[in-house]
Amino acid sequence: MRVDLFDFELPPENIALRPARPRDSARLLNVGREGPLGDLIVRDLPSLLNAGDVLVFNDTRVIPAQLEGQRGEARIGATLHKRIDLRRWQAFIRNAKRLRTDDVIEFGAGVSAMAEQRHADGSWTLFFPGDEPVEVLLERAGRMPLPPYIAGKRPTDAQDREDYQTMFAAKDGAVAAPTAALHFTPNLIAALAQAGVKTETLTLHVGAGTFLPVKADDTADHQMHAEWGRIDAATADRLNAVRAGGNRVIAVGTTSLRLLESAAGEDRLIRPFDGDTAIFITPGYKFRAIDGLMTNFHLPKSTLFMLVSALMGLERMQQVYAHAIAQGYRFYSYGDSSLLLP
Repeated sequence: MRVDLFDFELPPENIALRPARPRDSARLLNVGREGPLGDLIVRDLPSLLNAGDVLVFNDTRVIPAQLEGQRGEARIGATLHKRIDLRRWQAFIRNAKRLRTDDVIEFGAGVSAMAEQRHADGSWTLFFPGDEPVEVLLERAGRMPLPPYIAGKRPTDAQDREDYQTMFAAKDGAVAAPTAALHFTPNLIAALAQAGVKTETLTLHVGAGTFLPVKADDTADHQMHAEWGRIDAATADRLNAVRAGGNRVIAVGTTSLRLLESAAGEDRLIRPFDGDTAIFITPGYKFRAIDGLMTNFHLPKSTLFMLVSALMGLERMQQVYAHAIAQGYRFYSYGDSSLLLP
């Protein structure tokens, strides 16, 4: 499909630079396949779901994966993208033309990395020497990797260390938050449980590739970046039992959705999964694992807007986004939410 079909105009004032407080006071747009749209707030979620439905959260934890350093006189920026092994990460590099193989970048606070290998997509493998875990080094020298549409408007600060982490964050490895889950609070989870709504977690370490624009003119020519994910056998069994009992599996966030769909077969059964996924979902895709999605509002011409258009239909999502913009919904990572129930 032509990528320009997924373009739309978004006024800059609709881009959220800070999250709603409290988190579950953000607005929630309730969207069916057709019919009127419902302007609600996230705390209304229990009334929109049925007892026995399950919400699936991503328990990845965002690491301070953005580094600023020097290679000689040259300033080099690095955003870690994907773990390769205990001491190596694939990274997107700013000012990469000043970097050569075996160059050492000094990031300060006693943290350095060697540029080992340049990849075809322009990223580099960085090797971090020493005995301390790389995560410890990042806590010392790194900062939270806020999306470019926020970082370009204000500096990252201490508050982002808390704001850009979900209440489910448990497993280190993401360089972008699974932002749909940022809206959840212990009080909201308690209200959902009281309404009979179940919760499950999986792990997908979100990569910085989630923010990369689609540069191709046609979706068939776009290359997705791989991300590592895991669903254990017990979780897969419970999710399959939910659907077998006539209830719904609703992904909280496109990251949860992409991993669930990667783990499902043509028989619509979810299987254990442990490895990389580069699934790219566009209109025409037949969903196997999920019955709904809670998600924030996404970038024009992004793979995520293509995904929601695959779920609900492109024309419907164009209507939804026009409504959200006109009604002043806040967009992107720190913005408002939508519940998409096809």
